[in-house]
Amino acid sequence: MTITTPPLTKQAATGVLTGLALGDALGFPTEFNDVPAILAKFGPWRQLPLLTPAVVSDDTQMTIALGRAIRTAMDSGLLTPERLVDPVRAEFVAWYHSPDNNRAPGNTCLTACRLLEHTRVWQEASQTHSKGCGANMRVAPVGLVPGLSEEQRAGAAQLQAALTHGHPTALTASDLLARAVFLLAQGAEPLGLIGQLRSYAYENRGRYHTRWLGDLWRHAGDATPQAYIQRGWDECLTALGRVQDALRDPSPETDPCERTGDGWIAEEALATALHCFLLFPEEPVTALRRAACTRGDSDSIACLAGALAGAHLGAAAWPKEWSERIEYRSDLLSLAALWDA
Repeated sequence: MTITTPPLTKQAATGVLTGLALGDALGFPTEFNDVPAILAKFGPWRQLPLLTPAVVSDDTQMTIALGRAIRTAMDSGLLTPERLVDPVRAEFVAWYHSPDNNRAPGNTCLTACRLLEHTRVWQEASQTHSKGCGANMRVAPVGLVPGLSEEQRAGAAQLQAALTHGHPTALTASDLLARAVFLLAQGAEPLGLIGQLRSYAYENRGRYHTRWLGDLWRHAGDATPQAYIQRGWDECLTALGRVQDALRDPSPETDPCERTGDGWIAEEALATALHCFLLFPEEPVTALRRAACTRGDSDSIACLAGALAGAHLGAAAWPKEWSERIEYRSDLLSLAALWDA
């Protein structure tokens, strides 16, 4: 694997968190609309405007919650499951009760967070039937934390997903998104990204992170931990294959959801975000607009596409007049400064 060292001035964390929020704000007004309705309302997709104020959804809110939890966990030492669980639980429960939690949050997140408040064993709160994109829309901070081992990064990505979404595909899609952010932030070339993610999925297909997940597999009803996690990796490998197929015959003017899925579930959100980013790897604003002008879960798809573009190009990817008016800007920049340093 060839990864070039990123320039110190790149500020990948600032690029990721800003891009994530901008994609979220672009896609939030278009969510629940098909492409003809979006075009009728906003005009050509390549000119899709960022509204003022640039209001975000629960995608950005929960990303900030996870980022704060990681910061709290690492204040007392190395990142471990024992250090991470309680801060994530506390941040998610605080988000659940926040008056600002009024941005059409997903039912899985709401149900799991309500249970997390009162259930000592987090695996009992996990919604093991759900692989909604709420698991991976918020995972980008895990790919930004410097100095983590592969085991820590994968374990943290899967654990934060599992606290709400316990379906194995939610875990593996989150792991892959964190991996993609990490690789791009470290200087990996977009051209080889899908191949690297497929290799990573194959290498980890039988690896269940017991230390991070405990007996979650039993709650999902699988015969073995390996059988549980393989279900997730296999679904993600199929989704990554669809991205490869779409990019062999790219069609930028066609709704990406037609080729890689509507994004309401974890592996489709991952795939369609990758699809949009890789259609325009050096045109980050165009990638966001393409992601936001889709028939599916537009804010989550654009949020993840923004994270990928920001990891690749850094803080300079985003127009100053856009980034300055994003909601929660100070929260995002304080987390980014910690990891860019």
